[in-house]
Amino acid sequence: MTRPPAAPSGSRLATLSFAALGVVFGDIGTSPLYAMQTVFSIDHNDVKPTPVDVYGVVSMMLWSITLIVSFKYVILVMRADNDGEGGILALTHLLRDRVTNRRRLTLVLMLGILGAALFYGDSVITPAISVMSAVEGLTVVNGGFEHLVLPLSVVILSALFLVQRWGTAAVGRAFGPVMTLWFLVLAVLGIAHIVTYPAILRAISPTYALAFVVEHPIIAFVAMGAVVLTITGAEAVYADMGHFGPRPIKIAWFALVFPALALNYLGQAAMILQDPSTITNPFFHMAPDWATLPLVVLATVATVIASQAVISGAFSVSRQAVRLGLLPRLLVRHTSKEEGGQIFVPLVNGILYLGVLALIATFGSSASLASAYGLAVTGTLILTSLLFLALARMAWHVAVWKLVVFAVLVGGLEVCFFAANLAKIISGGWLPLLIAIIVILIMTTWRRGAGMVTRSRTELEGPLDEFIEAVHNSELPRIPGVAVFPHPNSTSAPLALRTLVLFTHAMFENVVLIQVVNENVPHIRHVDRVEVHDLGDPMDGIVHVSVHVGFNDSQDIPKGLALAVGKSPELTFDAAQARYFLSVLTMHPTGEARMAPWRKRLYVLMANNAASRTEVFHLPPDRTVVMGAELEL
Repeated sequence: MTRPPAAPSGSRLATLSFAALGVVFGDIGTSPLYAMQTVFSIDHNDVKPTPVDVYGVVSMMLWSITLIVSFKYVILVMRADNDGEGGILALTHLLRDRVTNRRRLTLVLMLGILGAALFYGDSVITPAISVMSAVEGLTVVNGGFEHLVLPLSVVILSALFLVQRWGTAAVGRAFGPVMTLWFLVLAVLGIAHIVTYPAILRAISPTYALAFVVEHPIIAFVAMGAVVLTITGAEAVYADMGHFGPRPIKIAWFALVFPALALNYLGQAAMILQDPSTITNPFFHMAPDWATLPLVVLATVATVIASQAVISGAFSVSRQAVRLGLLPRLLVRHTSKEEGGQIFVPLVNGILYLGVLALIATFGSSASLASAYGLAVTGTLILTSLLFLALARMAWHVAVWKLVVFAVLVGGLEVCFFAANLAKIISGGWLPLLIAIIVILIMTTWRRGAGMVTRSRTELEGPLDEFIEAVHNSELPRIPGVAVFPHPNSTSAPLALRTLVLFTHAMFENVVLIQVVNENVPHIRHVDRVEVHDLGDPMDGIVHVSVHVGFNDSQDIPKGLALAVGKSPELTFDAAQARYFLSVLTMHPTGEARMAPWRKRLYVLMANNAASRTEVFHLPPDRTVVMGAELEL
């Protein structure tokens, strides 16, 4: 198995830290574009540009970033890695291996499903709100440009989704320099206004946040619904850990990203106290007039990078969900020969694109979209904390009092954020909930339906050992060549094999049953990838091969077969001449399975439209035969 180096040093550490700036922090790094503006526009301007409110808001922002991003994610949660990989599904994998109780296992899996569902909501909202908030900077340059915001946003986002098919390798090389420039600009803009109003530095003390809550509890509660926007993208800090390792991410965060964000938010607060009229668009008002247009361009590029990171994350989550049995097979295209994690999932890309266009048409502005953003973010934060606490107790045996401190400091803050965003359900918070409900229904329906089909299919196929014994006792003529049967287990006989024998009354000289085994790790080394199991008498010519793949590995069966050649007396042939026989079931929602009729139809629709296994397994079309049967669910 491979994993990122645990402790890179010297020039490699600097390179990885530099690259992390472009991939990991794009989302949280563009939050200054809309977070402060949203605070002062939420609920018909309940938060006022007065000293108490401004000091309280910026203090809440700084300490939210400190507790949730720095303390929770960077210092603590990043210790929970699944062979170097992070993210809520990786955390689910780790915990699933520790849970033996069936009910608890179901609960863990449901939490993972809910987290993934909320992430899809985030993946739709982030590109829309980020790009729109950047393009809206044009209205600061000239109010007459307002009519250009929507069409320009659509053009930029359309181009972004269009280029996904070619991968991000070429664009990725520019991510680091652009985001480095972005964070330096954030810091410079903030410092310029802090110098003119240095008293704002007092807001670093958490006492101002507490005073704001005590003096104006209702207004502070409302403000928290927008303050949470400062930590959007926190999950990416953990989810993208596998690309760089924890140390480069920590260096990039504490050396540049965190200071730049803190300086910029303090600068925006200082400017608002000096000129309350700037609350209409605080970020772009920070720049002098001559720099506004270049800042709009830089902000647009930065938001495209932030959107790219979220879209790529949706591709990765989709592939992990398929490997966990939560989604049907999806066509996954690898866009880089060097980086296994660079993939393109056409169906997910198309759905996200249509979703983003629908959001822009429905909400019309980044301020309106901000109401929909908070629930997806806070829901994911709470789920990650719950899973992390369970892992810390069950796997690491952390003292209970330490878990209580974490739950009170971090969990308490996250629950407050979530509660504040519940108030925005009517004004837009329903959106991520709707997306999450749809994704949960799809995943749970697929998981339940797949279990039923597996049981029915096993009955149709019959035990493999009985089939081999029947072949051994028969005098079937042998057909020269190699027949390979991709099959999901090693206990039942493939339908295609049974059908082939039934219709031809013959057997191939060499029969290989090949099973793809998905492991809960990102990568499996080639030397560890193949296991060969002889089945019965070697003279029967039947052998079983297990090809182990991680969730970032390609399910390439011909390559797995090539790795197996020579490992057994039955595997002494030219893999390039093998013929592949696929077993396919055509399902109808007319059976007696205990499942709601609409869920049956949904499962059958997904199953009959799943990606072709010929493409998923990289089988050569000219040497692949599809043989199947029908099943009533």
